Amino acid sequence: MSSRIVVAQIVGAHGVHGRVKLKSFTGEPEAVFAYGPLTDASGARSFALRKTGTGKDHFLAEVEGVRSKEAADALRGTLLHVERDRLPEPEDEDEFYHADLIGLPVETTDGTAFGTVKAIFDFGAGDVLEIDHVSAKTVHLPFTKAEVPVVDVKGGRVVVNPPPNLFAPAGPPPSEEELAGEIEVEIDDGEPGDGR
Repeated sequence: MSSRIVVAQIVGAHGVHGRVKLKSFTGEPEAVFAYGPLTDASGARSFALRKTGTGKDHFLAEVEGVRSKEAADALRGTLLHVERDRLPEPEDEDEFYHADLIGLPVETTDGTAFGTVKAIFDFGAGDVLEIDHVSAKTVHLPFTKAEVPVVDVKGGRVVVNPPPNLFAPAGPPPSEEELAGEIEVEIDDGEPGDGR
C-alpha cells in the first residue's frame, strides 16, 4: 500500500495576496483542512492550509509562507498528500482508497495471474484501472463491477474480467479496392426540376 495519498490539488491563485484555489478529493471535502500540514509527493515540502472561503467547486485557502500571487501561481497543479495512517479506515468493506490498490496483484475470474495494479485514472467518463500485464504490456480496464468484479484489499488481490478480444491483433489494413468501394457515391443525374 502507498504511504501517501493524494487528498487535494492546488488549482490556481486567487487574488494578489497569495491565496490559492484548492480542489479537495476527500469524501467530505472540508475534511482536507483537518489533516494538518500536507506534503508534496516526495514528502519533502510541507503545506499548512487555512480555509478562507469557497468557490463553485473549490475552496479558497491560505498557504503558510505564501504571500504573493506569483508564489501562489508557482504552486498551480501541486498535488497535496497525507500519510495513509492519518486517514480513517473505510467503514464498508466495499470501500477503499485508490492508493490501497496500487501494487496489488491482479488475476482473472478463473484465477489466472493477470498483472499488477499500476494506477487509477479518471478521464471524465469514470475510473480506469491501469494494469502492468504479465506480458509486459500496459492494459486499461474500466473500473466497473463488470470488468473488476472483486476488489479484496485485505486479501491483497484484484479480480478482473477482461474482454475476450483484449489482445486480438488488428486486422490487415483495407486494400485500395476496399477503400475505393467505401467511398463510391451514386450520383443522381435526374433532370432539373424533376423533384430529385
